[in-house]
Amino acid sequence: MLQGKVLRVARPTDYLDRVVHFYTEGLGLQILDSFENHEGFDGVMVGMPGESHHFEFIHQRGHIVGGAPTQDNLIVFYLPNQQEWQQVVERMKAMGFEPVNSYNPYWDKDGVTFEDPDGYRVVLQNAEWSL
Repeated sequence: MLQGKVLRVARPTDYLDRVVHFYTEGLGLQILDSFENHEGFDGVMVGMPGESHHFEFIHQRGHIVGGAPTQDNLIVFYLPNQQEWQQVVERMKAMGFEPVNSYNPYWDKDGVTFEDPDGYRVVLQNAEWSL
């Protein structure tokens, strides 16, 4: 029923510019669209052109949303190619984003975890995704 549909993960942030920098300059996603002051909201959509999924980060002017509710709120990117995975990890480190120990040690076995400016964690998993 949902096959072929677009998936947008929308999340509020207090640090729109810093979060966009983390996901674009650090992780390599691209800005797909943005808006300013749409009924008091600013937003940026990031992802890869042509893909059917992307993130939307929004900020409501004058409103504070706070950070991640737990250290186990994850976004996991599966990067099975060792060289590609290593390049993304090294780019993140070069930009000043330091790895953190995963709350669930499972993710530390084949992955590296980083925290975005809101405290949400992103795992770069050097493995194939499978059920």
